[in-house]
Amino acid sequence: MSQPQAAPEVDGDTRSAPMLLVADPDAGMVSELAATLEREGVLVAGVLDGAQALLQAGALRPDVVLVSATLTVVGPVDFIRALRLARPVPVLLGVGDGHAEQAVQALAAGATACVARPYRVPELLPLVHAAFPGETRVRPVLTVGGVELDAGAYQVRVSGLPVHLPLREFELLHYLMRNADRTVTREQIMRHVWHAGDTMSTNTIAVHVKRLRARLGDDDDQLIQTVRGVGYRLVTPA
Repeated sequence: MSQPQAAPEVDGDTRSAPMLLVADPDAGMVSELAATLEREGVLVAGVLDGAQALLQAGALRPDVVLVSATLTVVGPVDFIRALRLARPVPVLLGVGDGHAEQAVQALAAGATACVARPYRVPELLPLVHAAFPGETRVRPVLTVGGVELDAGAYQVRVSGLPVHLPLREFELLHYLMRNADRTVTREQIMRHVWHAGDTMSTNTIAVHVKRLRARLGDDDDQLIQTVRGVGYRLVTPA
């Protein structure tokens, strides 16, 4: 048997949803914001200090970055200056009482806007969607067998019937369909769907694949096949 073929790397421009990188030392606040925004169709990656934020801004290429005025290790102003040298991405500064000076310095360094901290989703959503190139670009409709995925409209149909998928499962299906008939490794899925490193449990992927199969009616695992020890492959029916 030949070795399974790994899928090619896919850059951030193929995402079907906007990505926000949040850099804030309050882990609870980051987690709560991520959970709320993902229900609104926004992918969120969170880090706790400015050094991590610089690394992830380069690795993930987010559409928008939200940094707290209380950012540590690399402060918000230095972070914005460094990011501006690397790539033009909108940066929002989260400010609260007593952060007027940080706001002035951040805007002078190149911040796009200041938003209230604690964060308010109705304030953030329009700013995130406005920066996402996919919002103004026609996205192709992908079809594999009886499954049809419209990334622009965030819709999935199976045999013509609409199927609702949570955001993470939608992104997983989108990634598999873009790489139909090719084996994608668990590591690639971690990077391109969860935007995480190899510290993430592979069981998380297995659980989401199981749920996705159930929603698609793939009871015999013939559409999404497990490649033992490697990853998964979405197969075009003969």
